[in-house]
Amino acid sequence: MSNSEIVEILELTAKLLELHGADPNRIKTYGVAGFYLDKYKDGELQYMTLDELTKLQGIGKSTAGKIIEIVRTGTFPELEELLQNTPPGVMEMFNIKGIGPKKIALLWKELGIDNLHELELACLNGSVSKVKGLGGSTQQKILESLAFLKDQAGKLRMDKAEMVAQRISDALKQTFVEVQVAGDIRRKSEIVSTVKVLVKTESPALLQDTLKGIDFLIQDEKNSSPFVWKGNIQEAAVAVEIIAVRPDRMVNELFLESAGQDHLGQTTAAGSTIWKHAYFGAIDSEEALYQSAELPYIVPEMREGEGEFQWAQNHNASDLITWDDLKGILHNHSTYSDGQNTLEQMALFCQELGFEYLGIADHSQTATYAQGLKVEDVLRQHEEISGLNARFAAENPAKPFKILKGIESDILGDGSLDYPTEILASFDYIVASVHSNLTMSQEKATARLLKAIENPYTTILGHPTGRLLLSREGYPIDHKVIIDACAANRVVVEINASPWRLDLDWRWISYCLEKGVLLSINPDAHSREGYYDMHYGVAVARKGGLTKDMTLNALSLAEMEAYLTKRLGK
Repeated sequence: MSNSEIVEILELTAKLLELHGADPNRIKTYGVAGFYLDKYKDGELQYMTLDELTKLQGIGKSTAGKIIEIVRTGTFPELEELLQNTPPGVMEMFNIKGIGPKKIALLWKELGIDNLHELELACLNGSVSKVKGLGGSTQQKILESLAFLKDQAGKLRMDKAEMVAQRISDALKQTFVEVQVAGDIRRKSEIVSTVKVLVKTESPALLQDTLKGIDFLIQDEKNSSPFVWKGNIQEAAVAVEIIAVRPDRMVNELFLESAGQDHLGQTTAAGSTIWKHAYFGAIDSEEALYQSAELPYIVPEMREGEGEFQWAQNHNASDLITWDDLKGILHNHSTYSDGQNTLEQMALFCQELGFEYLGIADHSQTATYAQGLKVEDVLRQHEEISGLNARFAAENPAKPFKILKGIESDILGDGSLDYPTEILASFDYIVASVHSNLTMSQEKATARLLKAIENPYTTILGHPTGRLLLSREGYPIDHKVIIDACAANRVVVEINASPWRLDLDWRWISYCLEKGVLLSINPDAHSREGYYDMHYGVAVARKGGLTKDMTLNALSLAEMEAYLTKRLGK
């Protein structure tokens, strides 16, 4: 069990105690433990003894004992009792943005609401606004959050959906030679509503019998057929379709089940559609399909009907960015702020992956929630970076690896950056991001970003809308105005590769390319393993048509240093 999972359980316990009006000291005990353990980076809690745990800040003997029990069983009696005394619908209220345990307790105790449906009705009839401590603004926030949650129900982020598809595929490959993942996942959609898997077989009956033996699958018998199994898996409500396909139709069906309707409706030179070529034609490859339709080949990621054929008039598939094209990793965090690995560890693993440079961009001083760097911390980090770079140069003089001195500067409420000018000038580059005050109007949010973009020290605009997929909508901005400003001020736009974000949204990449705005695929890694999120970033970048020549971190180390030197006028 990871440290973060243990922290999550302790924080949940604190929330539930507060919900039930427990002794404030008990609530504080778990809250303090969670707070300090969240910052603990020097080891794995699951391997520590009782005595070792009690030596950690914020951890008493009683809490240490509960941590050991959590590691052993995944829970502990006090939490189990709290869960048993909390209706499942009340637990779901913790997913509503803008209300915490105290307000949830008011809804439950004062209005007798114990599920989301009743909560929505109470908001619609105005009952919530009349409760002291809640009011009209809270009622409106709840309605907005409920609408968002309802819209996201039954969907998975890209990373989770791929895990589901992989699990199903692995089980089916025990029996069948060819199993292909299609649909949203093959198109690398950031949100997946249906996990679609194709199985090549002469016997649909054999597939049905095989599926009955896979215990984690739950069939929707009413909507299934002998050729299409429909249902879901135990751990996720997302829809699953498993389709039996004749061997001679595998290429056709893989294409048809993976392309968007607008793409399938693309007109060919002969006045037909690509759908007709795929449905009626005998084809042995997707490349041959496009050739027979006299259309340029489009990679699976781009088959959305979002201008991909216009893109293909000036580009081809080999122009698209790939993982292998990336030469460095920008926007990463270390233990200087809220990362899990030291600066040296982050750098060494970056080298192992074959990159030429690591851009470290820890949080800035206003981000107290993430242990943001005070000025003295910045100076200390820069000194360590200089020392490590000297060491790397000595170890490999012909091709030295280098750490670039960056920062993820909070964009403050008025659009200014988070350090005085002399400190901003000390960095090689600056990622400017919004992390607070996310409820501004579109006009104010756009003006805030514009001021940050116009700051001469801003190199990259980080996760432009601040969205968290399936969890939080991004703050409203005028994308065209923002991208135009980035073009005018030579500011790079980030594609944040975290599967929670994937922000900038891929639909705006084409406008960036049109305006000559470079993009940077950044993992926002808080651990070494976070580097692998770059695969998700590359996927959505390709989906939006991002080319190697318009990708900032496809520059070599020498090219990157020259770019930054020119950019900052150093």
